[in-house]
Amino acid sequence: AGATFFSVWGFFCTTLLAAKVKHCVFPPSGEARVHTEAQAGPLYRVVDSRLSISCNVSGFASNSARKEFEFRVKKPALPIEINIISTDDPSFSYAVYARRVRSKEITLTHVSPNSVVFEIQRLEKSDEGEYECFVINSESVYDGVYRAKTTVKGKQSPLCFSPTTLQEGQELLLSCSIQSQALEESFFSVAWLRGGVELARIGPTGILSVGPEYSARVKEGELRAARTAAGDYSLILQPVRTEDQGEYICRAWPQDRGQDGGFTEGAAHDSSSKRVSISPTGQHTYSTFISVKEGCRDDDIVNSNTMPHFSRAFFKHTLFHCLITESGLSLQMQNNVSVNESDTLKLTCKVHGAQGQLSVTWQHKAAATPTAAFASVVSLNQEGVMEKAAELKSRKVKATRAAADTFILELDEVTPSDSGVYQCAVSEWKINSKISQSRTANVTVAPTESFVNVKLISRNNIVSVGETVELICRIRGLNVPATLTWSLQRDASTLDNILTQYSDGSISWSGEQHRYQLKVEVKEYQALHYLIINGVSHREAGRYQCGVSVFLDNVHKKLPPSNPLAVNVQNPVSKLLLTSTSARTSNINTDIEITCSVALSSSASSCYAVTWLLRQPGENKTIISSDRDALLTYGSQLELSYKQRIGMKRTVGPTFVLGIRQAQISDKGSYICEVVEWLQDPQRDWYQLSSASRTIELTLIEPESKLEIQNVSTSRDFTIPCHITQQSSGDSEFQVTWFWRQDTETEQRPIFTAYRNSTLQTFGKGDRLRFSHPLPNQFNLTVSNSGPDDSGLYSCEVEEWLPSLSRGWMKTTVEKSGYSTPECDSVKWVAILVTIVIVTLFVIFVLLLKICQNKGEKKAEQSLWTEQHPLQAKPSGDD
Repeated sequence: AGATFFSVWGFFCTTLLAAKVKHCVFPPSGEARVHTEAQAGPLYRVVDSRLSISCNVSGFASNSARKEFEFRVKKPALPIEINIISTDDPSFSYAVYARRVRSKEITLTHVSPNSVVFEIQRLEKSDEGEYECFVINSESVYDGVYRAKTTVKGKQSPLCFSPTTLQEGQELLLSCSIQSQALEESFFSVAWLRGGVELARIGPTGILSVGPEYSARVKEGELRAARTAAGDYSLILQPVRTEDQGEYICRAWPQDRGQDGGFTEGAAHDSSSKRVSISPTGQHTYSTFISVKEGCRDDDIVNSNTMPHFSRAFFKHTLFHCLITESGLSLQMQNNVSVNESDTLKLTCKVHGAQGQLSVTWQHKAAATPTAAFASVVSLNQEGVMEKAAELKSRKVKATRAAADTFILELDEVTPSDSGVYQCAVSEWKINSKISQSRTANVTVAPTESFVNVKLISRNNIVSVGETVELICRIRGLNVPATLTWSLQRDASTLDNILTQYSDGSISWSGEQHRYQLKVEVKEYQALHYLIINGVSHREAGRYQCGVSVFLDNVHKKLPPSNPLAVNVQNPVSKLLLTSTSARTSNINTDIEITCSVALSSSASSCYAVTWLLRQPGENKTIISSDRDALLTYGSQLELSYKQRIGMKRTVGPTFVLGIRQAQISDKGSYICEVVEWLQDPQRDWYQLSSASRTIELTLIEPESKLEIQNVSTSRDFTIPCHITQQSSGDSEFQVTWFWRQDTETEQRPIFTAYRNSTLQTFGKGDRLRFSHPLPNQFNLTVSNSGPDDSGLYSCEVEEWLPSLSRGWMKTTVEKSGYSTPECDSVKWVAILVTIVIVTLFVIFVLLLKICQNKGEKKAEQSLWTEQHPLQAKPSGDD
């Protein structure tokens, strides 16, 4: 019932309110970059009218890149979000809206890369709710507001249309009434249409305009239209003709008057269609004039009282229109046809009530020139001979008669220029007569870019060096062979083509062919083109796009490219691990080595760049660095003398050694070993991983000289030992000098020197001095045959020498011993000799006395030896 009474009341009332309200901006919090705007609400629309909601976005990094939008609705009775339509995914719709989306009743159309228009052709009461426009973020970060909402409310209000039935020549009155609460303040445009073709229109200021087919009838006064009252409009056709019969509708547009006096047209609203029947008695006017001849009776012609006014004028001449019984010829054809570019347009024209032979002529009027006359496309005569228009000789067009009552027009590979009004003109041929009827259809050819969707996606667009990247170019809605081009934009450079895959299967490579692989999967509604990058390197990082072009109308037509997709190539996570001692303490004037070793690396083929830094209070400086090719570079802040003491080497492990020769107190501080690991990518380009470092705290001390000398006094031959109890380094060498002075003297004199190169020098008493070096830290000087003149104070002086790279051997320490005082007195020596002689004589006397006592005891005792018998001499032979 709601479809019978067309309503625009709610729409017209709210249009006046909405005219004063601009687009509603949903501002993001803070300093957001992306802003999404939708039409302000609530929007009041009449049921069965068209709903239109605009939505746009700003703030993306690329203003020219096409943005993808989605629309959802949340209804009052069911407060959950329901997917309606998406520019990105044809399968986005929930089942409740899927049929209306497929039938194009609900559309979402781009008007620019950053804005869309959402439309519902016939609003239903159940479409009320809160609509959300959501823009899909194509960037790697979120910064702003990506959705906007508005509310839609439906209203019922009837638009009245007065149909009628009458005979030819009578007056046809078509009245259209608009019912609204604000008729006096509202402006409307009202038009009458028959079979989809506009007859006349009354503008918001009351000016009448008519279509080209009725301009002559306006001049003759046969067509009149006016606004009779607020909301009431009338169209009068008098006298009415048989060709005026058909399906009529009344269409109204609300008009919003701006401050400049101009009008902005709102959405159109149609009444329900009504059929107007003319000449129900079956009479028809032939287009052939015949002559009055003998035998033609008056009643064969027409009663003058029933003849239309305009026909009476012909009785003054020898020719007149002859009214005979109508054959009943009528046509049927679809009113609106949509077809995609490059598809085949097929129009069917069905004939009813034909009795004679039929011919058909198909005609076309371009949409860009609606006031122009129809141009012939193709014709089919009574004998079935087809004739194409000269302008279409090169086109694939044909007219066929599929059945006795069915004519078909087929036009292959249509283009948007083929859009417009197509007319099927059928003629019924009889002897000396021809009856013609025509029907029209509005044909819309959608350009390829409007229904083909090209999108670039990837499952892994963030990868590490050496991994594999798989990009998928998804093409939907294209049913003709296409050429695909892959492009890459590095940094801010221009877009470079990688390769082109032509429609015949051939490939043109612009880059390194072995880096890429191609794969194609064709499915029912889409084609998936894969670009596989094996062993990705930093050279392959950037923004990828796939572009599609098709060969239509003898030219290559480029379609809008896909969305850009960034491929980020990252370095793998470094596994580098260093080891070293955390602290070290050494003496100055010594050679120091600080080591830093690689305990764990990311690859066995890694190379390393090493930098040694010194951090001291208030100062950080680079000492020395070695790149991955082992090229050494000294820090710019180092002095020449310091550079001469610094060196670096690598050993197995690898281990990095920093050498400091003759360390000085100023060399102390925190030494940082910073190592960068370098690897080669599949392109043989070097790239570095994150660095690792170790800190070694170096403490340097100035050792105290602890040369201790032990003094020993002797009597006759005395030795003056010089014992070194502690030394600065194991590499030290010593020069030792002995001094002597008498007790009464203040100045000591050198008597002997042992140089560090084992050279000896005496300064007197040379024949009585003996030098010995029994131990590395023990030096002895012995004075032989000492006498009273050798008495005095003896001491030794030791010089410690250490090697230096810059100055050779260097004396570092001089230390003197204490004094030794040998005494050489003659009286003392005599007393000693006398005592020794007395003791010796006493010992001899006691020994002699003991011997004599033992002999006396032996004579008194029996001998313990065996009896001794004197030896008898053996007589000789002479005796």
